[in-house]
Amino acid sequence: MGTFKLPDLGEGLAEAEILEWHVKPGDRVLVDQPMVSVETAKAVVEVPVPFSGTVTALRGAVGDIVATGAPLIDFDSGTVVGSMPATSEEEYVESATVVLGRPRDDARARAVPVARAVAKRLGLDLGAIEGSGAEGLIRLDDVLAHANIEGPRAPAGLAVPAGASAEPLRGARRAMAHSMSMSRDQVSGSTVCDDADIHGWTRRGDYMLRLIRAMIAACSAEPALNAWYDTANNSRILMEPIDLAMAVDTPGGLIVPVLRNIRNKTPDELRAAIAAQKEAAHRRSILAADLRDFTLMLSNFGTLAGRYGIPLVVPPAVAILGAGKVRQDAVVEGGSVVAHRRMPLSLSFDHRCITGGEACRFLAAVIADLEKPD
Repeated sequence: MGTFKLPDLGEGLAEAEILEWHVKPGDRVLVDQPMVSVETAKAVVEVPVPFSGTVTALRGAVGDIVATGAPLIDFDSGTVVGSMPATSEEEYVESATVVLGRPRDDARARAVPVARAVAKRLGLDLGAIEGSGAEGLIRLDDVLAHANIEGPRAPAGLAVPAGASAEPLRGARRAMAHSMSMSRDQVSGSTVCDDADIHGWTRRGDYMLRLIRAMIAACSAEPALNAWYDTANNSRILMEPIDLAMAVDTPGGLIVPVLRNIRNKTPDELRAAIAAQKEAAHRRSILAADLRDFTLMLSNFGTLAGRYGIPLVVPPAVAILGAGKVRQDAVVEGGSVVAHRRMPLSLSFDHRCITGGEACRFLAAVIADLEKPD
């Protein structure tokens, strides 16, 4: 009998929620047929059957949160494509197709997924960490000890008042909690605010497209904010392509898909990409690859409410632009007070690697582009 463990579904994610099982104990299954749908990093991912055999047990129920590398399902007989199923609790499956013969001195192969994920977030070199597991396997405790961080302690639960009910954070909300905690712990944030006078626009609406165009212009004027911060090497990695993470509000929580290489897209291509990602976000059909590796972030929260805000940067990115609600403001023009439509802007940045001057130049370039008539 073999046990298949939840694979790393992308970017060292530490857990996933079981949404639906497509098999049950007693089923005879074949390689690559649908096995289970899980939600992780705000995306729904379908995990295929890793090898042919008979299902003997499901290790989790719908709604359960399963850690990456934890037992997911048991099979009787059958062979993994290219390998045998891992049964030791200290082995892990990196993908649904497991490969034999990975050298044990490979740091990536010597770390359990949650340890690898935490090491990546902290900017640590796994090769410099001594593992306490079998054959030098690196565990989470090893990474935390190397970083001089105490292991996690379970907080005392709050007493639920009469008439109230506890709602566990799941899916997108759980991923948001993780991202915001990471931002709190890793980013030295600062925010600068200003307004763009858009009274001269010849066509109203299409705010998202104009914001994206302005951010592209700002990246040309001040490239420093289209970047990653590498904590391990204390360096800033300047990016040429602009991969923009776009916050989308959905009933299930905040989804942040990525618009790829926006610098080279035409307005029509941008409109199509925005519409496609918004639809995918609401249908919960976004691929995991479309939720990561962004170089810059945008939150157009003004479509709902709010004038200014303090958007939070998610590392390794270094900047996020927030756009508030457009409204009529009193401005002085030619010695008279008149009403103009203005868009409030809030630019948050990681002050570890971005100076106030760089942030202000970027924001000024955004405003300059937004204030063009068309």
